[in-house]
Amino acid sequence: MLKKILAVLVMLYATLSFAAVDVNKATAAELDAIKGIGPAISGRIIEERKNGNFKDWSDFVSRVKGVGDVTASKFSAEGLTVNGASKTGAPIVKADKPAAAVAAKPAQAAAPAPAATDVKTDPKVDAKAKKEADKKAAAEEKAKKAEEAKAKKEADKKAKDDAKKAKADAKAAKPAASAASAPKK
Repeated sequence: MLKKILAVLVMLYATLSFAAVDVNKATAAELDAIKGIGPAISGRIIEERKNGNFKDWSDFVSRVKGVGDVTASKFSAEGLTVNGASKTGAPIVKADKPAAAVAAKPAQAAAPAPAATDVKTDPKVDAKAKKEADKKAAAEEKAKKAEEAKAKKEADKKAKDDAKKAKADAKAAKPAASAASAPKK
């Protein structure tokens, strides 16, 4: 069950990753999701959009400071569109499918196979690293508990020794007190 849920999440992520973001409709967060667009550029895009929607890519390049033809091409390659068109002019197919339709597709079609040397995407390596981290955390927790138990044992022993000493001092003081209170002849 968990594998199925994970597969659906991977498919949704892949679909959203390749979804087209229209510069005239996108929020600042959606613009920031495009590789190469940060808060500064997304802020400039939104400010210029207040003056009216961008008509095409040349309008976009001319109005947004810091964006040239090369940068605009990179944004287009990452999924940014102007009125549904990529920088080359070909319309991009939008990924506006319902989640149920996306979930119905097999997991093989949506997620690419992980590279053999890619540590981040290899589930066996991730599981092994997690297992090692769990072992380390358990060992640290065990050591911490052992240290706490040792400290408690030492504190209890000290308290017991202090009690014995106090009792011995009281016993030693008792004969001296009784001798002082005895009548002299």
